[in-house]
Amino acid sequence: MKTEKTKIHFADNHLINPTNPITVNLIGAGGTGSKVLTALMEMNHSLIALGHAGLNVRLWDDDIVTEANLGRQRFASSETGLHKSVALINRANRWSGTNWKAETIKFEKNSLGKLPEHTGATIYMSCVDTVKARFEIAEILKQLNNGNAHFNRPRYWMDFGNSQHTGQVLLSTIGTIKQPHSEKYETISNLPMVTEEFAELLNQSEAKDDTPSCSLAEALEKQDLYVNSALAQMGCSLLWGLFRNGLTHNRGFFLNLKDFRSQPIPVG
Repeated sequence: MKTEKTKIHFADNHLINPTNPITVNLIGAGGTGSKVLTALMEMNHSLIALGHAGLNVRLWDDDIVTEANLGRQRFASSETGLHKSVALINRANRWSGTNWKAETIKFEKNSLGKLPEHTGATIYMSCVDTVKARFEIAEILKQLNNGNAHFNRPRYWMDFGNSQHTGQVLLSTIGTIKQPHSEKYETISNLPMVTEEFAELLNQSEAKDDTPSCSLAEALEKQDLYVNSALAQMGCSLLWGLFRNGLTHNRGFFLNLKDFRSQPIPVG
C-alpha cells in the first residue's frame, strides 16, 4: 500500500543564509501594516542575534496620520499630520538602529505604466484595503519576476486582509522556488497568488465601504480593535518559521476573532 507523502514547501535558500540583509517591501502602514512593522523589528533583532544577516525594510504608504488612526493603529497624537510611513520608519530606526526606508507614495505604476524606484525586494508584504491594490501588486510582481535573475529577485508575497472580525493571510511564491529532492515529503515549488486563487472572492468583496473613517469609533465599526494585531502576529509567525525552520506545511490561514477560530491553509 502506497502511503501519501506529506506536502511541504522548503524556503528559498537565499532566506536561510544570506550574505546581505533580506530586502522586504511592506506595502501599507495602517491598522495591520503598522503592527507588521513592529513584528519585523522584533524579527530582525532576533535573526541578527542568531547569526543571520537580518532584514532591510522599505515601507510604502502615501497616507497621513489623522485623529481617527490613533488607538487602533500604531500612532501617537504627536504624529498627527505626518506621513504614516515616515512616522513609523523614523521610530523603528531610532529604536533598533536600522536604516530602513519610508516611501510616501503608493506602490503602483505611474500614469505612463512605469514602476516606481526601489520596487525590487526579496519579500513583499501587503496590508492594503482594496481589491484593486492587490491586483496592481500582483501585476507588478509578475513584471518584476520577468526580469533578469539576480540576488534581489522577488521570491515571496504575503498578503494580509480583513473585515471587522475576520481575516486571512496568504503566502505566495513569485514564480517557482526550486525544491530539494526529498524521499520523505512531496515538495511544493509554487504557492498560488491570492489574486489567482481567490479572484472571484476578492471581486465580490469589492463592494464593501472603504471610505476613510472620521473617528476611532467609526473605524471600529469597520475593523475591530485587535483583528489587525492578531493577523500581524500570526502572519509574521509564518514568515519567522520559514527563516527558522527552512520549511512550512502551511501557506496561510483564515481567522475568525469573534469566536476565536483559526483554520490553516496547507501548501498543497
